[in-house]
Amino acid sequence: MSQAFICETGFCPRCGSIMPSPSSAQTINCIVCNNQISIDSYLGVETKSTITFNAIRSKGVQKIKDDTQHAKGPIIERKCEKCGNNSMTYYTQQTRSADEGQTVFYSCTKCGIISVLFAL
Repeated sequence: MSQAFICETGFCPRCGSIMPSPSSAQTINCIVCNNQISIDSYLGVETKSTITFNAIRSKGVQKIKDDTQHAKGPIIERKCEKCGNNSMTYYTQQTRSADEGQTVFYSCTKCGIISVLFAL
């Protein structure tokens, strides 16, 4: 067996591919070049993983800057968080990837504040 790479445990020394996780077999076979490595090379190796979750997005309020967005959409009965008006317009927009829900923008017909509802 010739080594083309000087690499850490977990990588094939012949082709540089990531090696599969060790199992109960005595050798580990590279799935790319079929190079065999002894399971003994994994003795003392510790694997750690971390899962990080993104923060949950919730309803937010922001002042509109574009007066053309103020009048978009049908008028519905929804209470404005700022002025208490019970009349708002709404429209939806795809602001994230296609497999996630649309974002709903509610605009107060009196004060112009936009409430944003993220579909989770």
